[in-house]
Amino acid sequence: MEYHNAVLLKETVDGLDIKPEGVYVDVTFGGGGHSREILSRLGTEGKLYAFDQDKDALANAIDDERFVLINENFRFVKRFLRFYGVKEVDGVLADFGVSSHQFDVAERGFSTRFEADLDMRMNQDSKLSAYEVVNNYDEEQIRAVLSQYGELRQAPAMAKLIVEERKNAEIKTSEQLKAVLKPFLNHQRENKVLAQIYQAIRIEVNQEIEVLKELLLQTPEILKKDGRLSFISYHSLEDRLVKRFIRNGLFEGEPERDVFGNFEVPLKKVGGLIVPTKEEIRANNRARSAKLRIAKKL
Repeated sequence: MEYHNAVLLKETVDGLDIKPEGVYVDVTFGGGGHSREILSRLGTEGKLYAFDQDKDALANAIDDERFVLINENFRFVKRFLRFYGVKEVDGVLADFGVSSHQFDVAERGFSTRFEADLDMRMNQDSKLSAYEVVNNYDEEQIRAVLSQYGELRQAPAMAKLIVEERKNAEIKTSEQLKAVLKPFLNHQRENKVLAQIYQAIRIEVNQEIEVLKELLLQTPEILKKDGRLSFISYHSLEDRLVKRFIRNGLFEGEPERDVFGNFEVPLKKVGGLIVPTKEEIRANNRARSAKLRIAKKL
């Protein structure tokens, strides 16, 4: 299966500060690019556990006795590591982007380029699909999805129109959804607005924000002292959560301070924000919005 080049490959794996005998987790296996790079730096005693909830990714499994691929959502990372007898690891890598394969397979419904059923499920066994969101959510729920996850100012009007139009006929395909929302698709901004709409529905279908929060909360528990996390985000919603959790261990608000104004946090950032070079973006357009943050456990 066609999975394009891993984004920020060297920088992300460098961020893990690989120990040859270490134990690492790649929670977003996909095409296996990051995993292969980790394995290339591990010695015979090293171990890599990878997660991917998409059954298509299983076709990319690596034949290496140091490698284990777990077909599960990474929200269960701690549970499944314990199943394999692993309590602590030396590093966790995540690339939160939708894989090129998922975008390029029309019937998965992730891309605005193709006519396809409204799907967008990363786990193809999941009951909640884009169809359910568009046809069964009430107006307020749709407005909240488009507003919170797509950051669309016209979310209330879009939600109202979707609910009105589906009374006439179910909205089953991407082209039908585009037709319904045509009044909002100004020619000059059509692709950008569609991308925001699709992003919002995809995040809701896959519970991406909740799942990311669950992963972040588990990382201090599964990392050894000085263990590293190396996370790539693609939109501001994800990046803000990663940045805030690294900074103060919370997703909102401020941590409690002692009488001297100090507060304890589980992680410490390593270096600054890393973004792809112009050369990488030219070679791999998917990298254009990638942001890499690295931290270690204190």
